[in-house]
Amino acid sequence: MDLAQKTIVITGSARGLGQAMAQCFAEQGANIALLDLSEEGLQQTQQLIKTDQNKIHCYATNVTDEQQVIQTFQQIRKDFGQIDGLINNAGIIKDGLLLKAKEGKIEKRMSLAQWQAVIDVNLTGVFLCGREAATHMVEQQNPGVIINISSVSRAGNIGQSNYSAAKAGVAAMTTTWAKELARYGIRSAAIAPGFIQTEILDAMKPEALEKMAAGIPLKRTGQAHEIAHAAKFIFENDYITGRVIEVDGGIRL
Repeated sequence: MDLAQKTIVITGSARGLGQAMAQCFAEQGANIALLDLSEEGLQQTQQLIKTDQNKIHCYATNVTDEQQVIQTFQQIRKDFGQIDGLINNAGIIKDGLLLKAKEGKIEKRMSLAQWQAVIDVNLTGVFLCGREAATHMVEQQNPGVIINISSVSRAGNIGQSNYSAAKAGVAAMTTTWAKELARYGIRSAAIAPGFIQTEILDAMKPEALEKMAAGIPLKRTGQAHEIAHAAKFIFENDYITGRVIEVDGGIRL
């Protein structure tokens, strides 16, 4: 797909990976629909990426709310005329061990609220946005691309029962959509980032970050623009579908 003047929807685009991908795609001449809960963050991204050659609109949206998602995608189609691509990037973490015990006594367990919040955003939100994007692509009868952001943690990671389960679900859903939607000219692929330098890692203590990076074969964390480059590659290569591309510096959890 040639990105020039295509309309790409990016969730979680107020900062981090979403913002980096929005900037990358805007540089290619794409029109961008920015989705996030943070109106202030959306405005900042819009100012960062706006050019004279494309249209950028912001939509304050809770991706876990079905009606909000439906209405937002309807508005995007009205504002831009059509939807050509979606990057399902919105996600949260609420890490914690399944349980913690000392001398046979349970001291702490992952709460249902911790579990549900991550599943709602990282899995259900991906489903809702993917469904709506695909609906409009089919109705328009034009080819499209859906990229879901999974994670290297989909293989399982200590302290991330909720996150790992959601990201594994995202990977499986990606392959399912590729098989179901190919008949409509819609491709579906995923990116599984490793440890990427965003606000989450920026908040870590330097010594902890250094120790983590030492376990990565390339001996460094990834950069947001490297994930954006992978997303651009998927959009531009029309023979990629149904695959999860790992961008993780060689680490395997």
